Amino acid sequence: MRRLAVFLASSDGHDPAHAELAAGVGAELARRGIGLVYGGGRRGLMGVLADGALRAGGEVVGVIPRSMVEREWAHEGVTELVVCDSMHERKAMMAEYADAFVALPGGLGTLEEIFEVWSWRQLGFHAKPVGFLDAGGFWTPLLGALRGLADAGFLPASTLDDLAVAPDLPGLLEVLEERLRGTPRPAHGENPRQLDR
Repeated sequence: MRRLAVFLASSDGHDPAHAELAAGVGAELARRGIGLVYGGGRRGLMGVLADGALRAGGEVVGVIPRSMVEREWAHEGVTELVVCDSMHERKAMMAEYADAFVALPGGLGTLEEIFEVWSWRQLGFHAKPVGFLDAGGFWTPLLGALRGLADAGFLPASTLDDLAVAPDLPGLLEVLEERLRGTPRPAHGENPRQLDR
């Protein structure tokens, strides 16, 4: 795995453990030589994640819409700041840069981003693994709700089982690496950017 896309909050949240987690993930990715791809912000957990990776000497690629740069939300200290025109383009570019995707604590934006790349995988638009870092059981209620969708027949059990979930980053990276080695490439050669057209 050369680069990992991480989706997470642009706010701090109420629990300081979330910031500690974000900083630790950034540092651990850098130690392992895995580049970080994220939403390019300097605020909240996003900024903490990027700073953790940068302090440890890691590569950090931020992808951010121009309107957010104009609001001075961009992290100017990252290795590479990619400015795009829309949220749709942001997600497509992050998908191109990364080899896998992970959700850390976050809200609506985090959920929207991770669910979109997960649905792209299910539809065969890419073969990159998707996972949730369930540190402290943060995602456990959501994962239970997803199991309910599968039980109700609205989500294939195979799709749910394909999701990588672990309580710590080393365990999650191990599962993602297994998925990378074992998942065939998409049959029709499409890419996520085409979904925006």
